[in-house]
Amino acid sequence: MRDLRTPAGLLSDTLAAIDDRNAEDPRSLGSPFNGPMAQVQGREASRWLGLLQPDASPELQIAVRAHHIDRWRLARSEFPPGRGGYLSWRREQKQRQASAAGVVMSELGWSQESIAEVQRLLLRRNLASDLDSQRVEDCACLVFLESQFSDFSDGADPTRVVAIVAKTWNKMSPAAQRLAGDIPVAASSVALLTAGIEAARTGSFHP
Repeated sequence: MRDLRTPAGLLSDTLAAIDDRNAEDPRSLGSPFNGPMAQVQGREASRWLGLLQPDASPELQIAVRAHHIDRWRLARSEFPPGRGGYLSWRREQKQRQASAAGVVMSELGWSQESIAEVQRLLLRRNLASDLDSQRVEDCACLVFLESQFSDFSDGADPTRVVAIVAKTWNKMSPAAQRLAGDIPVAASSVALLTAGIEAARTGSFHP
């Protein structure tokens, strides 16, 4: 039977399918988000993309929505401690997210060309020269600052928090950095966020 969905309808169905899969995340975010972490973060990433690039292609919209798909299925603790283990975990996460998004899109009838483009974007390579890949990174960073930073920084080693903020800030485009300036954070975290941004600007942190 011929698929009678419009392109907009196919995109809407795909975003809903990603939301459904992300709703399986057993982790949750509290107020003001109130929902499974991956699902909330996918939807919030889409909101940020709307502010950064209102004319985003369907493939970019899908990649942004799927940037944390199945993230909870691979725990950080399954990899060695330290920066090397963290980077290995991040690489494996991106590969899994690209694969999961491809499965969702294939089941809904997307072309192999579109699937390959979404997977390429989810791998987030060549950020400096690829605006769409940069947008996926921008949205991921904005979502972290918005939904996790305050809780993450509470009671954590201040030096480590400042370094993480600096690295996050350096991965963001100027447009995303401007949006990040309006994100509310807990009063106890403001000084650390400010210090991290300053460290990014001056390069005074340990990578």
